[in-house]
Amino acid sequence: MENLTNVILVTYPDRFRLEEAKSLVESLPQSKIVKIFTQRYLDRAEYGMGSGKAEEIRKFVKEFSLGEIQQIVVDEHLTTKQIYNLERLTEVQVIDRERMILNIFSSRATTTESKLQIQLAEIKYQFPRVRETLKINSGSEQPGKGGMGEYVVDVKRRELKKLMSFIQQKLEYTRRKRELYHHQRMETELPVVSLVGYTSSGKTTLFNLLTKSNKATSDFLFTTLSTTTRSLKFKANNNAKILLVDTVGFISRLPHYMIDAFKSTLEESLRADLILLLIDSSEVMEDIRIKYSSCWRVLQELEVNKSRVLVVLTKYDDDNIHSEKIEEIAKNLELFNPIVISSKAGYGITELETMIGEMLLPQSHQASTKTR
Repeated sequence: MENLTNVILVTYPDRFRLEEAKSLVESLPQSKIVKIFTQRYLDRAEYGMGSGKAEEIRKFVKEFSLGEIQQIVVDEHLTTKQIYNLERLTEVQVIDRERMILNIFSSRATTTESKLQIQLAEIKYQFPRVRETLKINSGSEQPGKGGMGEYVVDVKRRELKKLMSFIQQKLEYTRRKRELYHHQRMETELPVVSLVGYTSSGKTTLFNLLTKSNKATSDFLFTTLSTTTRSLKFKANNNAKILLVDTVGFISRLPHYMIDAFKSTLEESLRADLILLLIDSSEVMEDIRIKYSSCWRVLQELEVNKSRVLVVLTKYDDDNIHSEKIEEIAKNLELFNPIVISSKAGYGITELETMIGEMLLPQSHQASTKTR
């Protein structure tokens, strides 16, 4: 077994952000949280957090008796200078929220496309930090290898732009291939249904159940980083077929450049005739509201037509869920008669399939003429 990385987590004191930050750290390979510090503001100039909190962390690192602290994770965007200051104070590696998410993405990527998307996001993370990084490493800006009067920062940025362009070209090629597949699907006149939702909302579990697949699932965030498409037959509709698409999960405070990097993958949602927005009904109402709003922000950024979205409440198998909880969720989210399912127990699956069939299959013969 690999050695665990002992991690200090610095996050906000409100429960939702704290729990989400814990889940993110626990999704990092071989990471173990040994201490959580909370701070109301993480936008202070020198360390992100206040100097008093930074000193408190330094003392904890120095006095830690169970083993060495390998990493400090700060649940917010930090500048290169703030990371440098905190590392110099504590003598421990520091990463911010964006770096943490990118590390998780890197550990989850399995397809060529998802790896390219992460490389693109990495460059966009590095680009605005180039000047500060070089100044810290060299002490000042020095003329670079590009010629008289050209600075190292200009050379580095040009290299990053060139690499970014190369990756974007590769992703464009992948997008064109997907576009070709999309046109082939249109010719088959098969309706497309896409599963979207917050990460760990049960998308892949439902996908496996409906398509008899065995895609990997876990309690860790971002288990799915690339889309998977399978055909699905409806016995109640004379074995009529649809195509079901599983997609990457959403998360709160995801930087725009990360959404942009995964846009080619998320475009599968734009292509669908019907989008199933999965919401975990087993969570507390406050978390459900936050995650529901986060999902809609991403869908709106992708310009998804709201009329093609059907909200599905998942994980009805939880012992704490009863009809009053479902009524509370429906009232808070302003949902009329939502579909409620349990992929684990099979509850509501027939009703969901019937709803999909009623919304799509009677119109499937028109697929070649409708606008997508």
